[in-house]
Amino acid sequence: MPARQTAYERHAPASAVVEAALAGSQHSVFWLEDAPGTTYDALAGATDADLVVVGGGYCGLWTAVLAKRRNPGARVVLLEASTIGWAASGRNGGFCEASLTHGEENGRSRWPDEYDELERLGAANLDAFEADVRDLGIDCQYERTGSLSVAVEPHQVEWLGPHALDREAVRAEIDSPLFLAGEWERDTCALVHPARLARELARVAVDLGVEIHEQTRVTGLDAPTRGPVVVATTSGSVTADRVALATNVFPSLLRRARLMTVPVYDYVLMTEPLSDAQLASIGWSHRQGLGDLANQFHYSRLTADNRILWGGYDAVYHAGRRVRASYEERPATFTSLASHFLAAFPQLEGISFSHRWAGAIDTSTQFVAFHGLASRGRVSYAAGFTGLGVGATRFAAEVMLDRLSGLTTERTRLEMVRRTPLPFPPEPFAALGINATRWSLDRADHREGRRNLFLKTLDAVGLGFDS
Repeated sequence: MPARQTAYERHAPASAVVEAALAGSQHSVFWLEDAPGTTYDALAGATDADLVVVGGGYCGLWTAVLAKRRNPGARVVLLEASTIGWAASGRNGGFCEASLTHGEENGRSRWPDEYDELERLGAANLDAFEADVRDLGIDCQYERTGSLSVAVEPHQVEWLGPHALDREAVRAEIDSPLFLAGEWERDTCALVHPARLARELARVAVDLGVEIHEQTRVTGLDAPTRGPVVVATTSGSVTADRVALATNVFPSLLRRARLMTVPVYDYVLMTEPLSDAQLASIGWSHRQGLGDLANQFHYSRLTADNRILWGGYDAVYHAGRRVRASYEERPATFTSLASHFLAAFPQLEGISFSHRWAGAIDTSTQFVAFHGLASRGRVSYAAGFTGLGVGATRFAAEVMLDRLSGLTTERTRLEMVRRTPLPFPPEPFAALGINATRWSLDRADHREGRRNLFLKTLDAVGLGFDS
């Protein structure tokens, strides 16, 4: 079947319009600029703790907070190599989803016997997240408005569920000439301000008695057969009974986990605040999260001051598994995103993008987090959230704490928790496979969703994913 243009390409605006929209944008993360925060001193010298948490993103922060709520008397120390929430936790779209499995299709294909339980636990986790936001006074602009999935191509309409909205109904929610149909999941997704969530979790952790040290890079673990673990850093050390590793996209301190993730770069644009007239032209009165059904999908949402965040589409892997600031500026991707945005919302022609940025997603071969235990039960870890970390990191923190306490719970009994995903191959095979997958997904989007032999083979061996 010959390739055809996607809806975003068929309705692309003039290049001059795209260039004008991007002309005033700054390469900076809007969320991090818009989040008040506190600085924390680096570790100095040697100390001890009951629990050391490595990593100051969502996973580490939730682990520290929940550890103190379980045992207020425990001494908990959190170590962060840079600053709280500076990486993925401060750069993402702010979609806090109930799903722990990246959707029903991925979950049922990988864990068919326990998917219903995973769905229940995911819903309970989102409810608990919401209760924590309320009870702990976390100011993160939390909105449980759900998410709207839209078809932008005729072949995508049949992928929607039985309660799909038709073209007229979906455009009454968010008015785009590209939207052919949609499905509004009203209760399974909330929106947050990502950086405020991270910095508020740090504030709560400190209020509970957690000791946080920024600018403190962990350089190694010394875990003898018995006794405490020594966590070595660039400015001192911590001797602890238990250690939780929440380094996510960054190289694991454990050799066994180093091939389990790769960093895949995601790119984002943010508009200036919309005027009342601009907002009225697109509707969006229910403020849902928005995503399309393409393999290379776009995601979007409103901010508290009515800017529009628009991200996704390109997911770029650079050979070598490195996380580098230089990978965050990619003009071709930002141009594509701006063009696609204006194709979706032509009534907003003349709007300007104020910010552009990127961040690395910790991607695993099962497209959801994996969990592990090492050093005779004294070290736990979780990583590989694959873009699903806003909500799922809280669940992972509970799993790590359960395991470090030697508890058998409904969480620790899950096959999803006990099973280790396939590692990515070493280079150059990782780059070849990942880029072949990305090319094939793009090809499918240009061929009415038809997957080529390469994608069908990945599906057959349990490595396939569609969005």
